[in-house]
Amino acid sequence: MAAGDREELASLAADLRGHLEWLRDTGVREVPALPKAPQAAASAAPVSSSPEASESAGPQVSLRAAVRATVGAPEQRAATTSSPAKPVAPPAPLPPPAAANVIVNRPAPAARAEPRPVAPLPAPSGARLEGAAPKTLEQIRAELGACTRCKLSSKRKNIVFGVGSPKAELVFVGEGPGADEDEQGIPFVGAAGQLLTKMIEAMGYTRDEVYICNVVKCRPPGNRNPEPDEIQACEPFLKQQLASLKPRVIVTLGKFAAQTLLRDETSITRLRGNWREYCGIRLMPTFHPAYLLRSPSEKKKVWEDLQQVMKVFGKEPARR
Repeated sequence: MAAGDREELASLAADLRGHLEWLRDTGVREVPALPKAPQAAASAAPVSSSPEASESAGPQVSLRAAVRATVGAPEQRAATTSSPAKPVAPPAPLPPPAAANVIVNRPAPAARAEPRPVAPLPAPSGARLEGAAPKTLEQIRAELGACTRCKLSSKRKNIVFGVGSPKAELVFVGEGPGADEDEQGIPFVGAAGQLLTKMIEAMGYTRDEVYICNVVKCRPPGNRNPEPDEIQACEPFLKQQLASLKPRVIVTLGKFAAQTLLRDETSITRLRGNWREYCGIRLMPTFHPAYLLRSPSEKKKVWEDLQQVMKVFGKEPARR
């Protein structure tokens, strides 16, 4: 036997040995029958040892390659082996990934609370509320008390709350008391007040039929303009007064009254004569009587504004 054949047989034996060991390790106790090699083609042609015959018969497959093709590569051995006589226990399932074994302590879902009714948003101060009874003027005055909510209280003589009918359909709102008002505790009793009284009478009313009040209830020193913190302290009481009165029309006298109720910084010269609205109540801005005393030529404009108010109530200007 040639040396090359011996090496090939040794290699073949090693392959067979490895295959048998693999079968043993996998639990196979019987060697499966090898498939029969095709013989028809081999028997049809005579075997010739001459080189020419070998070349004409095509390439020869070596014994080692044939055995390997029959045994199969290690990856294919499981498919070529027949079922063993004894059942082989299935391989144990692989453990799940480590992350799957971790128990996450999640908080239990909270019990679903019953929806609570949403409280309605508060209406602007002074607005009319269905079913809500506003305070009376007497209650508002009692709540105001001996007010010390701002610095105006330190030099005042009297709180000037308001005067007129609690059922008035027309309300006049000024800016603040003057010296005469501070002395008497009644709004619009000085020179500007006398002019306002004439305006009211020209509209077909008396002072007792309307209501008159101011933005601030105490006199600013030297008749200066009321300051923002002073207006802020008094504004809630003014709005409560208007909510209690429920007038059809409000006439604001001067810029501070109009700007406070309308939240509008537009000048009074542009605001006057134009209908506005405060909490569902029609509002007419016009000039303050004190301004008319300094500028008599502007009285005509105020009278035009008041005539618009009179039309709301179906009143005609008084004949002179």
